[in-house]
Amino acid sequence: MPEINLLFIVTKLELGGAQMQLFELIRSLTENKDFRLFLFTAQEGLLSDDFGKINGLTIRKSKSLERTINPWKDLKAIIEIYSFIKKNKIKIVHTHSSKAGILGRTAAKLAGAKCIIHTVHGWPFHQYQPRALRNLYLFLERKAAGFSDKLVVVSQYDRERGLSHSVGKVDQYHLIRYGIDYGFFNQQTQNRQVKAEFGLGEDGLLVANISCFKPQKSVLDFIRAADLVLKKISGVKFILVGDGALRGKIEKLILGLGLQEKIILTGWRRDIPRILSATDCLVLTSLWEGLPISALEALASGCPVVATDTGGIKEVIKDGKNGFLVPQKDPLALAEKIIFLLYNNALRKSMGSDSLEFLKAEFDLRNSCAMHRQLYADLARNKGINKTYDERANN
Repeated sequence: MPEINLLFIVTKLELGGAQMQLFELIRSLTENKDFRLFLFTAQEGLLSDDFGKINGLTIRKSKSLERTINPWKDLKAIIEIYSFIKKNKIKIVHTHSSKAGILGRTAAKLAGAKCIIHTVHGWPFHQYQPRALRNLYLFLERKAAGFSDKLVVVSQYDRERGLSHSVGKVDQYHLIRYGIDYGFFNQQTQNRQVKAEFGLGEDGLLVANISCFKPQKSVLDFIRAADLVLKKISGVKFILVGDGALRGKIEKLILGLGLQEKIILTGWRRDIPRILSATDCLVLTSLWEGLPISALEALASGCPVVATDTGGIKEVIKDGKNGFLVPQKDPLALAEKIIFLLYNNALRKSMGSDSLEFLKAEFDLRNSCAMHRQLYADLARNKGINKTYDERANN
């Protein structure tokens, strides 16, 4: 029988990098019998079916847990999580995403969970918020950090940012990088079928953005940059992979600029490695970020990246070596770097291929999962959750 009841809490199972990393982590934990696994999340999500197929995972879907602030629903969600922890005798609670992190850690503290862990996939406070909202998130993150045994960060940037805002203490922070399964990515050949799918010939150029359509990702800047690029280069198409609340504004801007034939909205796609195999340049336009997994996947595919200089992106993109970093909200700077790459075929290929060794050393999926298992083992031993756990883990 499993020894320790472990609960994951995430706001919504959308098709995002954080959720995909959690999916792979939970799958890896089912390979041994050290944990009985539980997941608490929102009612709907594109990845719900995928998580539902994981053998041995008990899922609780809540109508109260949602991303937007709603005091009544938030209180109900805390009560639901509290009751779920008590009913299932949860020992370790690991929260992901900001909203689930605050509500989940509060409920876990009230319920007396032995170990409380939170993974920071980018902080919820940033310079683009009204001061009052920013201060509220800061207050909540500081309080929730007081309930936390460990704060897992995916970038050194988030560690330093948290500490500089008095969120948690130095010894609470634990760096675990995102991990990539490199078997899904191929740097050797471009997928001609993908280019044909988007109306391009073998020599056509493809520029992609992979994002959820929300303010954080600033996708409208990608469209404005595309408009500038197309004034210089005609044989290029732009694709937006994703969807979200800003889709209407995006479609309106594309129509206003007359770019319906040049910018394609693909919706959510499950074949990202296939698309990246045919992409000549990935462009990321985020205003704030933790560490974008799409940048890792692009480099693993041999595709250079042009990205806004935000969050931990500098820990992946070395400016001028495997891509370019530009200021936020600057479509002209984005366009200049995209044009430079599209005009230089040899540079694109060298930039895309130079990072593989570095990536495999820093961002490996097996290493990421192993570091999580070790973190749980260390906390279980230190908290006395199961005195035999550490001995069993080492046999």
